[in-house]
Amino acid sequence: MSELQDHHILMAIKDLSLAARRTIDGFMAGINKSKVKGPGLEFSQYRSYQPGDDLRWLDWKRYARSDRYYIRESEIETSISIRLLVDASSSMAHRDGAFAKLDYARLLAASLGWLAHMQGDSFGLYVFQEGDVFSLPSRKDPQHLARFFYQLENIRPGGRMGEPTQYKHIFTGDQKRELLVFFTDMYERDGEISGLLEVLAALRHEIIVFHLMGKNELEMDYKGYHRVQDLETREQIPFNDLLAPAAYKERLQAWLAGVRMQLLDKQIAYSMVRMDQSPGDALRDFLKQRQKTIG
Repeated sequence: MSELQDHHILMAIKDLSLAARRTIDGFMAGINKSKVKGPGLEFSQYRSYQPGDDLRWLDWKRYARSDRYYIRESEIETSISIRLLVDASSSMAHRDGAFAKLDYARLLAASLGWLAHMQGDSFGLYVFQEGDVFSLPSRKDPQHLARFFYQLENIRPGGRMGEPTQYKHIFTGDQKRELLVFFTDMYERDGEISGLLEVLAALRHEIIVFHLMGKNELEMDYKGYHRVQDLETREQIPFNDLLAPAAYKERLQAWLAGVRMQLLDKQIAYSMVRMDQSPGDALRDFLKQRQKTIG
């Protein structure tokens, strides 16, 4: 089965828990734990592999000799608290083919939630829409995972992001530094998303942004349509009033570069994700960004 076919199958699975498990199965296991180097030695000892251990620290030579899996305990692993933030404003209803941006955001969030659960990390869900935020605070008990999937499956896009001051109290808490993963299209009219990220960065949280873009947006491919609509204002614009394709793509690339630089200047890891990209590839980008962030 091709990667593209597998991508479409994953996106079509209605059961988010099943789709998340398929996405995470295998190579993703264990990658989301934070770590600090152990003192002095390359490794301190071996121990038997346990489900959920970081697969990067399997000793394959020892496996070849003994036919058993062993972990090299060369690092001290520490659980982290993860907050998965989903932009569910009306613009996330934008579709590229059969799926909307929110569908892709749901699958990525579900996959990372499943990964966090497997690693024993606490995780929470925060959904921004209608000028408000739905909060499922971070926990790590088994019932929490079921609640998490239920809430994700029932998100419907609507309204717009609210002002950052409405949300600040949610992310202050006990001042513990957390990993915040934000799924958004970065569509804003009054700087509300940029403002939110600035507030979160000022609180010294570790932030990774998945910026979701449709192939049709990136390539101005709207064959069969005569006009485009702003999903948040409902304003419609005939194609005749749009920029020529070359000018459109030039302006789009300039905007994307500006968004990336704006976030990197705030020490926010940034990954632009095409909706025709497989979720597995998007999560590999996440891992690279995570490794860069934690050094």
